[in-house]
Amino acid sequence: MCGITGIFAFNLVGKVNMINVTAATRAISSRGPDHQDIYHDEAVALGHRRLSIIDTRDISNQPMWDESRRYCVIYNGEVFNFMELRQELERNGIRFRTQSDTEVLLQLYIALGEKCLEKLNGFFAFCIYDKQEQLLFVARDHFGIKPLLFLFDEDKFIFASEMKAVLQYGIEKRLDMAALLLYLQLNYVPAPHTMVANVRKLAPGHYMVVRRKKIEIKRYYSIPYERETAEGNNISYDESKKQLAGLLEESVKKRLVADVPLGAFLSGGIDSSIIAGLASRHHADLHTFSIGFHDEKFFDETEYARLVASHFGTRHTIFSLSNADMFNHVRAILDYIDEPFADSSAIAVYILSKETRKHATVALSGDGADEVFGGYNKHAAALRMIAPGVIDRFAVALAPLTRLIPQSRNSPLSNKARQLRRFAEGAKLGSADRYWHWATVSTMDRAVNLLRPELLPEDVHMSHSETRVAFLRPIPEQESLNDVLLTDMQLVLPNDMLAKVDLMSMAHGLEVRPPFLDPELVRFAFTLPSTFKIGGGIRKRIVQDAFREMLPAKLYNRPKKGFEVPMLGWLRKELRPMIDDELLSRSVVDQQGVFNYDAIATLKKQLNSSSPGDAHARIWGLVVFQWWWRKYFVG
Repeated sequence: MCGITGIFAFNLVGKVNMINVTAATRAISSRGPDHQDIYHDEAVALGHRRLSIIDTRDISNQPMWDESRRYCVIYNGEVFNFMELRQELERNGIRFRTQSDTEVLLQLYIALGEKCLEKLNGFFAFCIYDKQEQLLFVARDHFGIKPLLFLFDEDKFIFASEMKAVLQYGIEKRLDMAALLLYLQLNYVPAPHTMVANVRKLAPGHYMVVRRKKIEIKRYYSIPYERETAEGNNISYDESKKQLAGLLEESVKKRLVADVPLGAFLSGGIDSSIIAGLASRHHADLHTFSIGFHDEKFFDETEYARLVASHFGTRHTIFSLSNADMFNHVRAILDYIDEPFADSSAIAVYILSKETRKHATVALSGDGADEVFGGYNKHAAALRMIAPGVIDRFAVALAPLTRLIPQSRNSPLSNKARQLRRFAEGAKLGSADRYWHWATVSTMDRAVNLLRPELLPEDVHMSHSETRVAFLRPIPEQESLNDVLLTDMQLVLPNDMLAKVDLMSMAHGLEVRPPFLDPELVRFAFTLPSTFKIGGGIRKRIVQDAFREMLPAKLYNRPKKGFEVPMLGWLRKELRPMIDDELLSRSVVDQQGVFNYDAIATLKKQLNSSSPGDAHARIWGLVVFQWWWRKYFVG
């Protein structure tokens, strides 16, 4: 895992920006603490920060050239089938100088061009420079596990792993209002948008070819899925369980290749327990890592993690934290975030990654299982709306009564009332609107109300509607659960879940590998009917059943718990001075000229009421934005 950045200058104005490549490379030093190197010629500059994992020798440092000095690669990621690809290339007469997957990737591109992407199994963002043709080939992996941002104008093309590197090139910083509206609804900015106008994210499964003043962006991968074929699949459930078990074990084996210490996250949930169990079969003395919250027993799963570790005989480490321990990291996390991102569970991932890095350089995770196989409340809710029963209709009818019950995430009863109300609100909507309602923390109207009217274009509702339609294209009027999961794979997974893990783990130079996101396993999953994924009230049914005999029985039939932090309590107490005096005071907001302070004041009042609902998530989104604005726009 590494950090990459570069610039292709098209004229003298662009060449002035080339001097910033060193600062841009240093800005992503945490992604690659082991080595830095930079190449530049008259038109192109490429910077690389290396986290050494496979063939840690200096000979495998980057930028890496082929023998002819025509092609150069900088690369962030891992190709897990690189040994098979190397053998195939060797049979065709290619000779290798290193044992790295980087050289395999370079030689594969030289041999096949853009078609090399069809052979890669892994996660990556890379750039290959063809010096003879004066061409950059830039690509991002199938599901967006690794990030890639870029800027293209008449003077230059800039790219980097993180926004903080892009900003080092001295670009004009303007707020993208369309991105801000999306952020105020989702608490993250989905690709291709970023919060900085003219900077874009390369979407997962896409590549770019950049020549002088010309850029082509093409899709090379889409999840293979046909609704009628999947729902009509007559494969037996038992046979499907066997195939799933075999594919996942093979995926885990591929992801155990490393020349540095490797371990696995172990939350105590089903997904990470399966990954740890499979890894322990093929990796002697596997080290597993858990994070616990001894002040928040409802969210503490270390008892189950310890049980699983004992069951599989792993060397287990628990990082037990107090609320104070977590809170003490908040400012460091806010300072590291270089584009507003307000999934509060990032705090826990940041701390887990920081502690894990003291023992390992690579960690396997259970990420992706919920999106591929249906593990969230909204998935079960969506399935109930597709074929509603008497209980569902009764719940909708009773929903108005929930207004009498305080709604928040702070207690089981108030959380149930909050969930029931959101379910009932979604039940009144069409399929696409329902998905959007359940995927967001705020409605469009509430987001618009938070902003100064003079900043919004006249066609704001129309343009936002077109953007939302593009995100929700996989959901037809009569949807299936698989349609909902496909939308999650394209929207929530890369832009929230994977972005969170990449940003928080790479803050500490830790590589996280998710075996559930092997392309072959995902392909298989989207051939399965929805009933294999949620059935009999069981979410991720086939995953749970495929490994039931392998896991401790105590893991089953217990509530799913999220990777939560006590955000509501912090915002009401420890973070209140930051909100009231530092970031969201009337004087600060009015001077900034972005937000409507009266709407913020109303939201603050809701936060501190007996029925805060999701106000804490919206306030946290504003806190993250204001911190980012102050650091990158005010300075």
